Amino acid sequence: MIEPVARVYIELQDIQPRIWRRVDVPLTSHLLTLHYIIQIVFGWTDSHLFQFTIGNRNYGVPSEEDEFWGLKFYRAAGLRLRTLVARGVEQFVYVYDFGDDWRHDIVIERVAEGEANIDYPAFVDGKRRGPPEDVGGIHGLMRFLEAVRNPMHDEHRDMIRWYGKPFDPFDIDEERIRMGLLGLARRRRGALASSSRN
Repeated sequence: MIEPVARVYIELQDIQPRIWRRVDVPLTSHLLTLHYIIQIVFGWTDSHLFQFTIGNRNYGVPSEEDEFWGLKFYRAAGLRLRTLVARGVEQFVYVYDFGDDWRHDIVIERVAEGEANIDYPAFVDGKRRGPPEDVGGIHGLMRFLEAVRNPMHDEHRDMIRWYGKPFDPFDIDEERIRMGLLGLARRRRGALASSSRN
């Protein structure tokens, strides 16, 4: 099925060299789907809370505890990319893991008709592997990278053991990304086919 897609650029804030991804996402996708896409392309495991900040509104998965803390969250599943595009929104922020506080700049670069032979969402390109879960934010990541890249570092073996395998900061594991997005695209296609039969 041919449908409009947004080319979405996602970059982690405050990290050099830059860690970024570019993905083509159907305009019918809601922010919750975009959350799942970001989890896949950065190698996150969806183990923590998240929020999108668009203007003065936060979108996520609202809970009763939010009211206790004086927070107001709107449902991420209630806002679609096509609505953002129609409102002229071109840039917003995604935060994952309020402890490590991974902040991502998201830019809607362009909107175009999708191609019939591509399953969406589709990976376009990117650079550098995403940080491991629970590494301790930006400072923890820098410490981790320093240790894993230097076999003589005091913490080298401990960090490799903690991560569970060698860590190559330049290998984004594109095959894993493509397979993860393909799985998401297949579930989406199944849901679309099911709704069209009803």
